[in-house]
Amino acid sequence: MTKVVIMSDSHGLTEEIDIIKERESANVIFHCGDSELSEQAEELNGVFTVAGNCDFNGRFPNELKKDIDGLTFFVVHGHLHNVKMNLMNLSYRAEEEKADIVCFGHSHVAGAEKVGDRLFLNPGSIRLPRMRAEKTYAVLEWETTDKITVNLRTTQGDLVEELSFTTSFM
Repeated sequence: MTKVVIMSDSHGLTEEIDIIKERESANVIFHCGDSELSEQAEELNGVFTVAGNCDFNGRFPNELKKDIDGLTFFVVHGHLHNVKMNLMNLSYRAEEEKADIVCFGHSHVAGAEKVGDRLFLNPGSIRLPRMRAEKTYAVLEWETTDKITVNLRTTQGDLVEELSFTTSFM
């Protein structure tokens, strides 16, 4: 079973990152920016992190691409793609990168949607959520790419059922 955790917009939190890392024991963890920590921060050890518009203390890349067990992840913060307006710019960039799963933050609005052959995933914020009360992150799990579980969880680990679903990549 492959397990990937995606979090974003922690804005200086450290303990919560450690708790999520310990609870989920994922194969890969992504942070979609605005950690407001440096790349030397212990909490980000082992976490693939991109730069957000509030990340002044680190030298994180603006985007990451990583192949994980049959799926290509493309990770950005979203501020350079105007994701608060629409996902068109991000969609074009994801197409250029041949991404299956596009992870982004910036808006602090949790949600996931499969558009065509591509999953767009915003894990929300583990510090300052918008549009929902819950502070959230995402967990993706799969054995084969024909059945992938997309779960959004609260920082306490509770499932946010209305934002969670199963999908496939064939």
